[in-house]
Amino acid sequence: MSRITPLSPEQMTPAQRRVRDTIIAGPRKTATHGPFNAWLQSPELADRAQNLGAFLRFSTSLSKRLSELAILVVARQWTAQFEWYAHRKLALESGLAEAVIDAIEARRRPDFANTDEIAVYEFTVELLDSCEVSDATYQAALDHLGPNGTVELVGLLGYYTLVSMTLNVYQVPLPEGEAPPLTK
Repeated sequence: MSRITPLSPEQMTPAQRRVRDTIIAGPRKTATHGPFNAWLQSPELADRAQNLGAFLRFSTSLSKRLSELAILVVARQWTAQFEWYAHRKLALESGLAEAVIDAIEARRRPDFANTDEIAVYEFTVELLDSCEVSDATYQAALDHLGPNGTVELVGLLGYYTLVSMTLNVYQVPLPEGEAPPLTK
């Protein structure tokens, strides 16, 4: 059960409604799922976080396949059920192999067919596990993503860590009838 009750538009302050309307008008088309209900408790945070998220999800130089790979690794790290539920389908649609997704779900290193996926996976896992990356791991990311893509990857990882933390703290439920996809 969620720790936060969604606000109806009538219950929202003008600032909350403004942010909600901005989210709905953007590429997500909804402000009623994921971390947004929690974030709307602080409209300023909600506005800044959703703007960063919209850029990181829809406008970076990273391919959707690589972005979704990184998002799934973060979701698995945090056992963020809603995040995994929402992004597993997007990862498949982006071209990420189902075997890769299944290995991440099982907390195993996937067998990758693409070297760019290896670079993103190793960077993500190393950063999440040790809070830093080695020179070799950094260089591999730089070789595949360039300076712009590498910094965007760091931003994506930080943003989806915030999302996962929010989902877990506020116990954001899955859609009605959906079972939690991840085990601890």
